[in-house]
Amino acid sequence: MVRAVPYPDGGGGMNNTTPPYALGTFSIAGATPFAGLILGQRRVISLRALQPQCRKLGHDLLLGATLLDVFDAWDKNQAAISHAANYLLQHGEGGLPFVDVALLRVHAPLEQPRQFFCSGANYRKHVIDLIIDQARDPATQGLSAAAARAYAEQLMDDRAAHGEPYIFTKAWSSITGPFDDIPLPANVSQPDWELELAVVIGKEAFHVAAADAYDYIAGYTIVNDITNRELVHRQDLKAIGSDWLMSKSLPGYTPMGPYIVPAELVSDPQNIRILLSVNGQVMQDETTADMIFGIPRLIEYLSSRIRLFPGDILITGSPAGNGSHHNRFLQAGDVLEGMLSGIGIMRNHCIAAV
Repeated sequence: MVRAVPYPDGGGGMNNTTPPYALGTFSIAGATPFAGLILGQRRVISLRALQPQCRKLGHDLLLGATLLDVFDAWDKNQAAISHAANYLLQHGEGGLPFVDVALLRVHAPLEQPRQFFCSGANYRKHVIDLIIDQARDPATQGLSAAAARAYAEQLMDDRAAHGEPYIFTKAWSSITGPFDDIPLPANVSQPDWELELAVVIGKEAFHVAAADAYDYIAGYTIVNDITNRELVHRQDLKAIGSDWLMSKSLPGYTPMGPYIVPAELVSDPQNIRILLSVNGQVMQDETTADMIFGIPRLIEYLSSRIRLFPGDILITGSPAGNGSHHNRFLQAGDVLEGMLSGIGIMRNHCIAAV
C-alpha cells in the first residue's frame, strides 16, 4: 500500500479547520484507477457509486473515465458533489460503499491534464534570495550584501508595480503521485525542490479579467516542481536563456496531490501556509501572501494569449528556501514532506533512478 497521509490541521486559510471533503484518484489491488470523493480524512467512495445519491438529491453527476472528465462538466458537477458530500457528512454513509483510504493507492488527482503551466519567479523573498545567491545580475557585482539585498528588494517592488508574470510549461508526463518515489538520475547534480500551490481550472477561459478569475477555478492541490538547477541555464545558448522544459520534466519530477480541494472550501488562497521539510528539517516555510502576482493576475495574464480548459493546471510559484539557497540538493534516501494548510500533505522518498 502507498503511504496515505491525512490532511494537516488548517483549512482554507492559516487557522481554519480541515476541509470536509475533496476529490482524488484512487486504485485498489492494482486495478484501474477511479475518481473518488474523500470525506474528512479517511473515507473514500467512487464517484460512480455516488451517482444514485446525487440523483436522489436532484442532481445529475456527469462522469467519464477519469477525474478530468468530472472537471469537463464542472458547472453541473460542482453542485452535485457539494450537495451529496454535505448530505453524507450530516446524515452518515447510509450503507454506501465507502472504503478507508489506507486500503487504497492514492494517485496524482489529475495524471494527464491537457495543459500544465508554471509561474516562475513569483515569490518576493525567493527571487531576492536568487538574485543574491546566484550573483548573476551585473548590477550586484561589487555591492555589499546589504546593498545587494536593497537592490533586489527594489527590483521586486518595481516588478510587482509595473511588471508582468513569467509563465512557462512543463511536460505532464513528469506527474507522479503524492506518495510515490522520486527517481533521481545519476547524470544530474543539483535536483532541487519547489513546493507550490496548484490551481485547477474549472471551465474554458480566454481573456479573463483579474476580477473574474476566481470564477474559473475549480479547486486547488499541491505540486512539488522538482528542478535540476544545473540544467536551467543553457551555457551553449546564453542569449536564449532558461531551459525549463529539460530541467523540470523528468519522469517522477512532479509529485501532485494528495487531493483536489474544491475552491468553495478554500476561503483565502492568498493566505495558505507552505511548509516543506527534507528528512524532517524545515526548508521552506512561507505563505502564499508573498506572491508577487496573485492568482487572479496570473490567470488574467495567462488567458490573455492562451486558451485554458477544464482540468488545466497552473502552479503559482515557490517560496524562499529552495536547495539552491541552502546549498543542499536532493539525493537518494532523502524524504520530502510538503504541506499546504487546508489542502493536504505529500510525502515522497528520493531513490536512485534505474
